[in-house]
Amino acid sequence: MNSQENLSFDNTEIAFASKTDKDLRRAYWLFWFINKNTFVKIGSSLTRFAINFSLPIKGIIRNTVYKHFCGGETINECQETINLLAKFKVGTILDFSSEGHDDEEAFELTQREIMNTVERASKDNRISFCVFKPTGLIRFGLLEKMNAKQSLTPAEQTEFKNAKARVELICHLCHDKKVKLFIDAEETWIQEVVDDLILEMMKKYNKEKVIVYNTLQLYRTDRVEYLKWLIDDARKNDYKIGLKLVRGAYLEKERDRALKMGYTSPVHTTKAATDKDYDEAVRLCVENIEIASVCAGTHNENSCMTLSQYMIKNNIQKNHPHIHFSQLLGMSDHISFNLANAGFNVTKYVPYGPIKSVLPYLIRRAQENTSVAGQMGRELQFIIKERKRRKM
Repeated sequence: MNSQENLSFDNTEIAFASKTDKDLRRAYWLFWFINKNTFVKIGSSLTRFAINFSLPIKGIIRNTVYKHFCGGETINECQETINLLAKFKVGTILDFSSEGHDDEEAFELTQREIMNTVERASKDNRISFCVFKPTGLIRFGLLEKMNAKQSLTPAEQTEFKNAKARVELICHLCHDKKVKLFIDAEETWIQEVVDDLILEMMKKYNKEKVIVYNTLQLYRTDRVEYLKWLIDDARKNDYKIGLKLVRGAYLEKERDRALKMGYTSPVHTTKAATDKDYDEAVRLCVENIEIASVCAGTHNENSCMTLSQYMIKNNIQKNHPHIHFSQLLGMSDHISFNLANAGFNVTKYVPYGPIKSVLPYLIRRAQENTSVAGQMGRELQFIIKERKRRKM
């Protein structure tokens, strides 16, 4: 079977098979709104204000943007989403998306919640991965100081020891339960410390199979070289590597900081350069598939098509356990569901958590995507096409 003939991202009947007419109507108005930069800026500010002052808008948020992009407030509330995705051969990545905390009590709460997701995933093969963001467990300022090679006070040394122990506990549990774990990427000025910590976990827990995955942001100019080094190091030291490949989430912040502080920007100056490095990273992972497991975390149609065709060209089975595709819940369904329908391994990030805690994630989702040229227009275009097909 030729994948080029059978795989298409234009089939909206497959893309939205999981959506009711009501779901499509809500999605239409949501993406229409997100497509307007001014509305997003004003709406984000008003929403923050209303939540901070306990104004009664949680119901509105819950039934619109939260319902579209999140699984629920708890793991149990995500069950309906897990079931629905599985019905269409799409796996779930449980993502506890509580943000904006910076104290030990919150870090410990987050650690316990992530371990709960691991326990749940170990009993349900429809949950393909668990995930955490390093700054959900470790104070940003501490990572920043360490990344700058500044000396830590005795209290800070203890703080990092405790933070590392939290990461270790999660990785150890994942290893014991045979649950795969994504560790998300951060800003460049704290990422080196994060890389070193993840590398330590990979060397310890990825001996027989890949459990721990690092995340490479390919808008960075140095990530392909780092990947080449990582492949060599894994071969020399007899461990396996897990990698989630993304383009990157902090583009404007990275450029602004570099300009303000007078150093060379660590990110590519053009999208074409980022795309080139992304495809090169995919190629390197696939060519080293015996030691590397890769997840293409992207909403880019060309990247997904390139990887799928590369697999066919190299006689790699579509459901090879070392290769996954992933998109966010509520976005790029035309990619996710068409890939899954064609037999590839596909997962959706399913964020969950209390509405107030998840709000920064939702606002960032809206703000990021208004800055992605054509992304929201593309989502809207597919929704309109499917509504016409259904004659709504």
